[in-house]
Amino acid sequence: MIQAKNIHKYYGDLQVLKGVDLHIEKGQVVSIVGASGAGKTTLLQILGTLDKASSKAPFNLEINGTDVSSLKDKALAKFRNEHIGFIFQFHQLLPEFTAIENVCLPAFIKGTNKLDAEKRAKELLDFLGLSHRYNHKPNELSGGEQQRVAVARALINNPDLIFADEPSGNLDSESAENLHNLFFKLRDEFGQTFVIVTHNEELADMADRKLTMVDGKIINDQPR
Repeated sequence: MIQAKNIHKYYGDLQVLKGVDLHIEKGQVVSIVGASGAGKTTLLQILGTLDKASSKAPFNLEINGTDVSSLKDKALAKFRNEHIGFIFQFHQLLPEFTAIENVCLPAFIKGTNKLDAEKRAKELLDFLGLSHRYNHKPNELSGGEQQRVAVARALINNPDLIFADEPSGNLDSESAENLHNLFFKLRDEFGQTFVIVTHNEELADMADRKLTMVDGKIINDQPR
């Protein structure tokens, strides 16, 4: 599913990633842990094609058999829209849109017609227990509900891969636990692969693999 080799990242003279190698199988839930500044989010953004590795050293990044490191910007954006979903700590919902409109946005970008996009969005919101929230805007939803809308948005295009950056960091303990269990339910029912950066040790320990980063390197790869 993911094959990354020799991933480096520099910001000026500051080296954030120092030659990361990583292989992730389809259907795995992988957590990435480490102290702030270890390079976790930078690695996640590069794996998710939101950022690019530094070219000071030869590197390679393949996702689902596609060499994404060689794609031009337009092709990369298309690949990202069709194959990758994102869940962030702060849900990033657009406040002027309803839950169903927020969920549909990636599908509209893909070119899905409105009827089909809304049908899929309702299926996802129903699955996530939000059938009574279709027409509510983010400020009318609880924190846990907002994050579940964000999960539905990440799933709307049936992506192969979900990247999550501190997805439960802004939730109370009960909502966080529900979200964590949801990831595994989604993996089991839809076969998605999850890569999750988290400071939540409970979530990290639930994962199939727990990667620990220190100073820009993966120093431990612990299977469950």
